[in-house]
Amino acid sequence: MNEFTDSDDEVGSDPNRVAAATARDVLEYVVRSLVDDPDSVAVDVADNGRRVGLNVRVGHGDMGRVIGKRGRVANSIRTVVRAAAVRDDAEVDVEFVD
Repeated sequence: MNEFTDSDDEVGSDPNRVAAATARDVLEYVVRSLVDDPDSVAVDVADNGRRVGLNVRVGHGDMGRVIGKRGRVANSIRTVVRAAAVRDDAEVDVEFVD
């Protein structure tokens, strides 16, 4: 079994929920690897109909590290998470929230 598919979230028959669980786990893993305080990372799932929104919250001092220069790290994270979601035929939006 894949380390990214083991989730405590309730997963129903909705394909976006399954993809959201995988994408959420990948997102959380990547962001926790980048920050100084991994315990402060929180990923909220917001179902917006056809697309699933993933809102990332990190500790105050870690936001710059996650966004990177000119948003390059944030855009790279979005690309990886979208690729993980495509694997499950879903679309996700990743937002970094203060």
